[in-house]
Amino acid sequence: MGHTIKVTVNGVTHEATVEPRMLLVQFLREVLMLTGTHIGCDTSQCGACTVLVDGVATKSCTMFAVQADGREITTIEGLAANGDLHPLQKAFWEEHGLQCGFCTPGVIISSYDFLKRNPNPTEEEIRHALEGNYCRCTGYQNIVKAVKKAAQSM
Repeated sequence: MGHTIKVTVNGVTHEATVEPRMLLVQFLREVLMLTGTHIGCDTSQCGACTVLVDGVATKSCTMFAVQADGREITTIEGLAANGDLHPLQKAFWEEHGLQCGFCTPGVIISSYDFLKRNPNPTEEEIRHALEGNYCRCTGYQNIVKAVKKAAQSM
């Protein structure tokens, strides 16, 4: 028995019938084919699935798609505007803030939410804000540099 939901994702309204147990991350990836949101740990620890729900960073593996009914979702695909990278995306590229890239969408979305609340963060504040996002490749140094650079250009 499915439930019909209506959500706005990256500025586009979608209506779909979903099973009650379908996670938001599954809806984004499997129904809307927005595969930039990654499934990492299946335990809500890694942050790879982070998206904005009504403007707040949310791990989409912790939310059912039916809970998103009537809400506005922004994924990594929704940050770029008119083909131009968002300042965070550009800073990650310029500062080599990624290696394998698996965690990057979640880290960028978490950083976006953080920088809205703290536009001039210290390195310590950036590191604390990203504690819910695991990166197994970079050692975080260039991630922190990228967030700091983006803060200056946002």
